[in-house]
Amino acid sequence: MSPDDVTIVEVGPRDGLQNEPNHVSTERKIAFIEALADAGHRRIEATAFVHPKVIPQLADADVVASRLPEREGVTYTALVPNDHGVARARKTGISQWAVFTAASETFNQKNIKASIDESFARFASVLEAARECGRTVRGYCSTILHCPYEGRIDPSLTVSVVRRLIDVGCEEVSLGETIGRGTPGEIRDLCGRLAVEGVLDRCAVHFHDTYGMGCANALAAYELGVRTFDASAGGLGGCPYAPGAAGNTATEDLIFMFNGMGVKTGVDLEAQVAASLLMEEALGHTLPSHTYRALRGRGQGPKPDHLEMS
Repeated sequence: MSPDDVTIVEVGPRDGLQNEPNHVSTERKIAFIEALADAGHRRIEATAFVHPKVIPQLADADVVASRLPEREGVTYTALVPNDHGVARARKTGISQWAVFTAASETFNQKNIKASIDESFARFASVLEAARECGRTVRGYCSTILHCPYEGRIDPSLTVSVVRRLIDVGCEEVSLGETIGRGTPGEIRDLCGRLAVEGVLDRCAVHFHDTYGMGCANALAAYELGVRTFDASAGGLGGCPYAPGAAGNTATEDLIFMFNGMGVKTGVDLEAQVAASLLMEEALGHTLPSHTYRALRGRGQGPKPDHLEMS
């Protein structure tokens, strides 16, 4: 892999679906994940071991995790927030666990009902269990630039939380620009600070496209040296604790941008469109990705055989 090439972490099956009001069957989720793996994804966020009442769309996490398609070189990630999640995750082949916190105290309280310090204390046992089980851990830091409750976040707070996540054992930290208000200049500033801290090479970026800045911010991060990008099929997603936040940056849009730059993602764009179509049919609404809609509208997106699933 060239130093200029990138890795896309496909988060559609978990982050993309968690806020969807329409039920998606387990069969359709498995077909979706399989299509994503077949498109070339090597890192897929599959589900979350959270209480079904908290995220009903992911109530079938145990079944999904037990039926993930076996593909050589594919890593599946799942959110494991607490000891109960650990007990469930241990029984599956999920090879990477994920824990959450934020740079904003208010957002953290709204999102997981804990302060930042409390969140670290809460997932300490998750990290210990992961080490015992030979699993790696991915850390998520939300509200890296802006918070729906506190407004602009001091970048030094974000740098501090990222440093803490790495110090406690997270192999990688995903930087979540939760409400999509960040701009390329702010991204460059934050990435520069993380580079000075010596941790930028351990960071991925996770942008939302609320203000249409998803790809612009991804390009800014790329120019500063980031090579791992979270994205969601068709632009699926949103956050229940971030009012007005649009979906994640669309996987198709990132692939199209990087293809145009001669940067390899390892993901086939037409196969990605076909995977997203599976979910658009299940959800019953048009996905927001610009590239997805352009290719579908021009008839360039392949139509897979109809699946008798809901």
